Formats: sequence, C-alpha cells, structure tokens
Amino acid sequence: MHEKDSIFDQISSRGHERLCFHQDPETGLNAIIAIHSTALGNALGGTRRWYYESEADAVYDVLRLSKGMTYKAAISGLPMGGAKSVIMMPHRDKERTEEEARAMGRFVDTFNGAYIAAEDVGVDTQFIDWMALETKHVMGGETVCLGGDPSPWTALGVFHGMRACLLHAGRGEDFAGKTVAIQGVGHVGQSLCKLLSEAGATIVVADINKKNVDFVVDAYGCKTVHDDDILKVECDILAPCALGGVIDGNMVNHLRCPILCGAANNILDDPVEDAVALKTAGIVYGTDFVVNAGGLIHLAGMHLGMSDDVLQTKNDEIFNTTVQILERSERASSTYAAAVEIAEQRIAGGRETEVHAG
Repeated sequence: MHEKDSIFDQISSRGHERLCFHQDPETGLNAIIAIHSTALGNALGGTRRWYYESEADAVYDVLRLSKGMTYKAAISGLPMGGAKSVIMMPHRDKERTEEEARAMGRFVDTFNGAYIAAEDVGVDTQFIDWMALETKHVMGGETVCLGGDPSPWTALGVFHGMRACLLHAGRGEDFAGKTVAIQGVGHVGQSLCKLLSEAGATIVVADINKKNVDFVVDAYGCKTVHDDDILKVECDILAPCALGGVIDGNMVNHLRCPILCGAANNILDDPVEDAVALKTAGIVYGTDFVVNAGGLIHLAGMHLGMSDDVLQTKNDEIFNTTVQILERSERASSTYAAAVEIAEQRIAGGRETEVHAG
C-alpha cells in the first residue's frame, strides 16, 4: 500500500515538517531523518539501524515511527516534539563501525538541535557515544553523552501499562497466576521478563535470536515457543516487544488473549482500523505509544534537566495515563482513538502557544 503513495503524499498525509536524506561518500552511510512535529519543543527520537528491502520501506518506517514519537511525547506531558532516523544497512550482516556512527552524528548535527537522536533497534550505547563525538544533540550514551540504556525504563512503563490493563479487564493488578507471552526478548524484553518474574507471572517467550531466549530461560525460568507461534499463544497478556506491524485485522481473529500490551512501536499494522477490531473482539489494548514511553521520558527528562525523583514519578504516571485512556475508550471507537485525541489536543495547544508568541 505505502509503495503506491509518493513521498510527498506520505509527508502531507501524516503532517510531517521535514524528511531529509543523507549519503556519506566516505563511509557509504545512507540515512534518513524525519521530523514530524516541533510544536511542543525540539524533537527527540531514536536512530534505527536496519536492513530494508527497499527505500520505500525505509521511508514508510521512519515516517510512522516519527509520528508515533510526537504522540508519545505529547501523551507523556513532555515539552518535546517527535522525530526518528534510520540507517539503511546495505546487507543484514554489515558490521557497524565508529566511522559510520560518526558520519551519522554529523548528519544529526546539521539540524542544530531541532532533532535529538537516541538509540533504537540496531543501535546501542557504544554507537551513541560514537555519534556524540560529532554532535551534542544525542542522548543515551555512557561515556561521551548522558542517558545510558533506556531499555529498563521502557520495560517499567510497559509493566505499569500491563497493570492498568489487568485492572480495566477486571482481573486485578496482581501478576501471580497470570501468563504473559513476550515476542522479542532483546534489551527491553529482558528487562520486562525480570519485572514480571519478580511479580510472579508465568512467562512464555520467542525471539529469532537464540542467545536472547537462552538468557531469559536461564535467568527467569521462561518457557519458550517458536517465533511463528508466539502471537497465538493462550495467555493473559500478549506483549509484542520486537518490530511493529505484527497485529492486523486478520491476526486479531487468531489472538487468544484478553489483553494486548507490549513495548514495540506501531504494534498495529493499521492502528485506526486494527484498534477497532481489537475492541470489537473484546481485547483490551494498551496503546503502544502510551505504555512504551518510559525510555523517552527518561532520556527527554534528562535532556530537560529533571531530577531522578521527577523521572521516576513521570514513569509511574504511565499507569494512571493508561487507566484514563482505557476509561475514555469505552466512549470512543478504540483505545488508540482515545489516546490520539488526548495527544492531538496537547499538540494543538502547543501550536496555539507558538502562534501567540509569534
């Protein structure tokens, strides 16, 4: 579907401010930065290093992800905008290098702080620190810049979102005796396994990376299923924590869970339609950009100079925000629609403030 739309059509329909392409001849870096909105402030969003089958797929991904970041910041009450960047790997096994990261850092620096980069799939604290050698507009490193790995904070927010979903579904908020199925046990998934294990949940996992699976099985006693089967596991909560677009209208009919709540961005292939399908099927949906905002809250909060106590409080607020949205969703077409309504009201308020200030 997205390949038929021109790039300008896609930018226009999603309301983006800028879409920028960059090619670095020395390193071969091919990268894209999408700034969706700066209405509430400078735009923070991760850098994803991934192999895409086509340029159209990369554009589609960066546009969807950046719009999600705008909503994520707005719903979290942060004075930040939304953006995202992708590094297009020439093949799946392309080794990362300091030179590539520094080239990406130079690209980020051309935005003079309108875009602040952070980590995403395929990028870690080391890569961020390499980028930080070329730009101060990056968060999530350990030695050159601040932030560290935001994954534990993302996982904690999802955990809070799960508690809210359990409560809304009339199942209490106790995880003892509950089964949670997690698709993808990378950094965030592993941190989520730790929290759920400590809370007494039974955990079923799948990941294309066997090392990740072996780790959570040894550390937290997780059960395993094949990656092709994880979305159809009978469970209390299904948590997609890998890439997005895994749930569409057809897959909704195969789900065997009363709650869908995970850390992945853009879990739903078509969020407007698929969220309605989930509501029709009686499945409680913890909107992804609400429950997975913990990492953004942590890095944006540090960027804005918030104290550790304030950061912890704002992460804890994900529980109350999710409860509020689930209650509003009873009167809306879906949970997603209720969440978007709140986010867009805040973004519109930011734009009005800009106009009056001008």
